[in-house]
Amino acid sequence: MYPEYLVTPMREELTRVGFEELKDADAVKQAIEGEGTVFIMVNSVCGCAAANARPAARMASQNEKHPDRLVTVFAGMEKEAVDAARNYMLPYPPSSPAMALFKDGKLVHMIERHQIEGRPAQMIADNLVGAFEQYC
Repeated sequence: MYPEYLVTPMREELTRVGFEELKDADAVKQAIEGEGTVFIMVNSVCGCAAANARPAARMASQNEKHPDRLVTVFAGMEKEAVDAARNYMLPYPPSSPAMALFKDGKLVHMIERHQIEGRPAQMIADNLVGAFEQYC
C-alpha cells in the first residue's frame, strides 16, 4: 500500500468531479450488478494515470450523455475492491490504470493500460464519450 497522503490528491482528482470511491468488494458488486450504466476507473499512482487516464475520465464524465454512476477503485490501496472490479473486467487481464463501462451488469467497453500509455487524454476521452453515446 501507498501512504494515504500520497494518494489523496489522486483520489480527489476524480471525486471532486463526481466519482464515488468504492473501498470493498460489496460496494463494487452493488455498483456493477445494478441496473443502468456504471463507469469504473481503476486509479493508479503511475504517470500515465496522472497525465492521461484521470484527465480523460474527468473530461468524459462532463459529456452530456454519461453513465448513471461514476465510480473508482485505487490499485495498490483497497485490494479487495480492486480485485473485485478486475473480476468483473475478465477476460481482460489486470491493468492499472484501466477504465470499464458496464450496462446492466455486463461489460460493454474496456480501456486497458496499453491503450492509455502514450495517448493524449483527449483521445482517450473521445473514446469514452463514444462509448457513453452508444451505451448510456
